[in-house]
Amino acid sequence: QVQLVESGGGLVQPGGSLRLSCAATGIMFSRFTMEWYRQAPGRERELVAGIMSNGDTNYVDSVKGRFTISRDNAENTVYLQMNTLKPEDTGVYSCKARRSFFQYWGKGTLVTVSS
Repeated sequence: QVQLVESGGGLVQPGGSLRLSCAATGIMFSRFTMEWYRQAPGRERELVAGIMSNGDTNYVDSVKGRFTISRDNAENTVYLQMNTLKPEDTGVYSCKARRSFFQYWGKGTLVTVSS
């Protein structure tokens, strides 16, 4: 059974940092592209960052220079380091594992950026 479990969300002040984690079980993790999505209140879900099996990364423009995605294949975990957080970064952050026709989602973790 495939499971993706996110952690690390919470309330943080503008300018602060958070590190999200997504632990995967039930898949050959190293072969999957891992992605972080977020959904802000009243908005559609958007792709924030992705990391391929070869380590190549991509980011949405709004987080470039502030967020860093990384993976630890030995721990079957993908991370999202978020720095210089802004109120508009608020949302539910979910991770997705995808490979070929297969994709799996976690349930998400809430990030709230507010003073």
